[in-house]
Amino acid sequence: MKFTATLKKNYEFHRLYSRGKSAVTPFLVVYARRSKRPGNRIGITVSTKLGKAVKRNRVRRRLREIYRLNESRFILGTELVIVARGRAVTATYRQLESAFLSACGKLGLLTEGHR
Repeated sequence: MKFTATLKKNYEFHRLYSRGKSAVTPFLVVYARRSKRPGNRIGITVSTKLGKAVKRNRVRRRLREIYRLNESRFILGTELVIVARGRAVTATYRQLESAFLSACGKLGLLTEGHR
């Protein structure tokens, strides 16, 4: 990911949950907040309630790839946390992608030419 670093610390996730804006779809929840950093930062959360490690990692890999392919569409200086919901396990790649992009569009994270 060219312009992106990952969120790893628990307090970074909690800061976005409490201070960030959120958009909900049937497959995922996106929390976002503008930052003064030059690049974007992303964190992906998949609960153990969604299944064992194989299923959780499949969802995580799909979400990371969806973000990577659409990374150039995002406004720089954004922090994102993506929380997978129960339906994300059975969703197709296309369903996840359209849910993610619609949630980001609701939050105003995409550049003007790509909304």
